[in-house]
Amino acid sequence: MTQTPENARVAQAARIAAKPWYRQLYVQVLVAIVIGIVLGWRRPDIATDMEPLGTTFITAMKMLIGPIVFLTIIGGIASVADLKRVGLTGVKALAYFQVGTIVAMAAGLVAINVFRLGDGVHADPSTLDTSGDAGEYIEKGEHQQWWEFLTHIVPNSFFGPFVEGDILQVIFLAVIFGVALKAVGKAGEPVIAGVHRLTEVVFKVLSYVMKVAPLGAFGAMAYAIGKFGLSTLTSLGSLILLFYVTSALFVVVVLGGVLAAYVKLNIFQVFRYFKEEYFLILGTSTAEPALPGLMRKLQHMGTDKSTVGLVVPTGYSFNLDGAAIYLSLATLYIAQATDTPLSVTQQLGLLAVMLLTSKGAAGVAGGGFIALTATLSTVGTVPAAGIMLVFGIDKFMSECRAMVNFSGNVVATLFIARWENTLDLARAREVLAGRVVEPPVAAVTEAETEAETKAETESETETVKDRPTVAQGAEAAS
Repeated sequence: MTQTPENARVAQAARIAAKPWYRQLYVQVLVAIVIGIVLGWRRPDIATDMEPLGTTFITAMKMLIGPIVFLTIIGGIASVADLKRVGLTGVKALAYFQVGTIVAMAAGLVAINVFRLGDGVHADPSTLDTSGDAGEYIEKGEHQQWWEFLTHIVPNSFFGPFVEGDILQVIFLAVIFGVALKAVGKAGEPVIAGVHRLTEVVFKVLSYVMKVAPLGAFGAMAYAIGKFGLSTLTSLGSLILLFYVTSALFVVVVLGGVLAAYVKLNIFQVFRYFKEEYFLILGTSTAEPALPGLMRKLQHMGTDKSTVGLVVPTGYSFNLDGAAIYLSLATLYIAQATDTPLSVTQQLGLLAVMLLTSKGAAGVAGGGFIALTATLSTVGTVPAAGIMLVFGIDKFMSECRAMVNFSGNVVATLFIARWENTLDLARAREVLAGRVVEPPVAAVTEAETEAETKAETESETETVKDRPTVAQGAEAAS
């Protein structure tokens, strides 16, 4: 009996389900995180030397982000029958992103106004040391214009965005390239077929990199704890706690409410389904390594490939709910700590400015601080040097920011897919309930490739059988 790609997936999934718990990636990453924390706490001198393990893994993942985003967007556009739908999906996604950002920022403003953790600090901005990395971020932020992200979208060269890792520019190139391939019709079909095959190759490379994810998570966590120390958590622990609690409530109440009310799915089942990605983010403090897994698993849930290819990469630059909560909370904390009074009207004005400045630093190293400084510099009432008050604890907030950003993009994609009628809701429920197990990226790729190769071989065999021999041709001619 001929094995179909779906049968191959089921067979692979059955083998994955029977895999021992200690061979599950999320278990290995979690154990690596715990070991890293213990090493950083007990032997910080050794732990700080583990930095190359974390940075190398993150660099390897970032190496693949550009090609994956480029290829998946092109593949998504190519699979859409009507190009107008591509534009409509993009507009809906951007509208959703803006509304989500406003709600997230409002959550941060409400939290810091209720608890007012900055009162009593009485920090003097003129005495704050703004040297080092923080000083560079402040300088960039003070010269950051809100409209620069619009002009920055267009790259100087085709390969530049891939070299620099600029996702916004990669998205721009992919959309233009995908639309052009669709517009030329049959002439672009061989290229589209090549894109699909190249996508399989890139995901195969990804499967190799993911094998060392526990090592990368160990190195990143050990360095963070060894470098900054657990004592940093106690110095501004109340602010860190407020940020975590606010973020958790936002994800469970706001995002979970949207998911339950409109998409009809359970946020806690989503947490379980993406547990590997969440642990990876926790270990590396960035959501970028989880992007390929997010796109693959959303498609497995029954989300249309074109929707995933358009919404997820765009959301990684424009839908940063965690960063939005942090930005509003940190801004008001600095104002309170430096005894800078802000009326409700001024706070709403800050929110409006942050909607623009937060987009200007998307994908930039130290983007959160650049956006924060740009906001303070634009308004002019809160001293920009005040970011030094939160600079030391930023590392311990980055994991939470990244996980909230990730959660926001999961919900956004499912929301837009439901809105566009490109979500197989019945399949999504089956997958989230654990009744349909997804094989890892390597298993999926191997199964699809094997099935596709076998199908092509059978097709070529049938063609040869149907082709007339020389004798048959002569007989037919006579």
